[in-house]
Amino acid sequence: MTSTDQLALLDTVLAKAKAAGADAADAVIGSSISLSLGERLGAKEKLERAESQDMGLRVFVGHRQAIVSTSDFTKSSLEELTARAVAMAKAVPEDPFCGLAEPAQLARNWPKLDLCDTTEPSEAMLTDLVRAAEDAARSVKGVTNSEGAEAGYGRSDVAIAASNGFQGAYASSHFGLSVSVLAGEGTGMERDYDYSSTVYLADLDDPVKLGRSAGERAVRRLNPRKAKTAVVPVVFDPRISNSFVGHLVGAINGASIARGTSFLKDFLDKDVFAAGIDIVDDPHRQRGLRSRPFDGEGLPTTPAKLIDNGRLTMWLLDCRSARQLGLVSNGHASRGTSSPPSPAPSNLHMAAGKISRDKLIGEIKQGLYVTEMIGSGVNGVTGDYSRGAAGFWIENGELAYPVSEVTLAGNLKDIFKAITPADDLVFKYGTNAPTLRIDGMTLAGA
Repeated sequence: MTSTDQLALLDTVLAKAKAAGADAADAVIGSSISLSLGERLGAKEKLERAESQDMGLRVFVGHRQAIVSTSDFTKSSLEELTARAVAMAKAVPEDPFCGLAEPAQLARNWPKLDLCDTTEPSEAMLTDLVRAAEDAARSVKGVTNSEGAEAGYGRSDVAIAASNGFQGAYASSHFGLSVSVLAGEGTGMERDYDYSSTVYLADLDDPVKLGRSAGERAVRRLNPRKAKTAVVPVVFDPRISNSFVGHLVGAINGASIARGTSFLKDFLDKDVFAAGIDIVDDPHRQRGLRSRPFDGEGLPTTPAKLIDNGRLTMWLLDCRSARQLGLVSNGHASRGTSSPPSPAPSNLHMAAGKISRDKLIGEIKQGLYVTEMIGSGVNGVTGDYSRGAAGFWIENGELAYPVSEVTLAGNLKDIFKAITPADDLVFKYGTNAPTLRIDGMTLAGA
């Protein structure tokens, strides 16, 4: 079904909803195709292909709303869908904050973001990728076993229409490649991995380099030691440093702010990070993994600094959370077919700092370089932070030996203020950050 066909179908559904008694309505169609393939030790373990399409309809009767979804697009099914949605809306409690965006808020044009690669890979193409990656990983001296390699492709088409006059559609693609291997023998085995995720097939990391990286990471982790409990500087590898950006956006989600359940609820327009720290949400990045031309309610999307020179500048808002807070949505609504819109970020990154990674580590006499985090012990209400970690002990500015089974603890309010970013930012994930040093974290070890 083309985007034109999708929008025409949505118009028909909206008209049926209005005829059934809805005061207003919006609807979304999502269709997807995916192909994934996995091999282990050169033998195929997984080959899956899936295709789906769903429609979600949200109707409003006064200040009441209801949402229904279906994968059956026949005329009789859609008539039943609209009638059921209106009947449900009439029966639920009122929500004074629900409703569509005002027509003046809507996006009328949007940028082209180069989000869809028309290449659909064959099984043979994915097989070549996973074999090259796993073979390269297993060729690293010290690697003794493999958890396998996987490659995948997906395409998603989204169309949104609403009775306030909005209509929009776009398509996006996704390619991924990952490999995980083990080094050592018996109880002394260690595991590590690497992966690449892109919008275009041509932008995937070279599978041989990816595999070697995974193998070398696993071997470096052999024979880990225990670290003693201490308060030390901790450096986070870019593979996991982005988690701190994720903790920030969770705390500035408008829904959490409206409920009063965020440790940053009183910090708007205040310093949250140290001076010089910028964190950017950029929905318009070309070929960005989370780019979007408009948001889930048809509002325009705009690049913005969430943190500007250490200061928190905004909440992430959809229409409902904005109304709760007496504000205006800033185009961060995200939605699926079976749930109402809710605030969510797009492409996030913390800007690079002015110090090299080597110098960031070189200034540390005793500390920890973290390459893996375990668990999710973060309290979004208080900001308390406690997570398992593994990595390498730093002695006199050098990575000395692998360390495992330690716990890092603190409070995110203090952690954010203590962050120093290196200058090695690379855009590889949906959320990106350079190497980060956090001074004065509590390390619980032996």
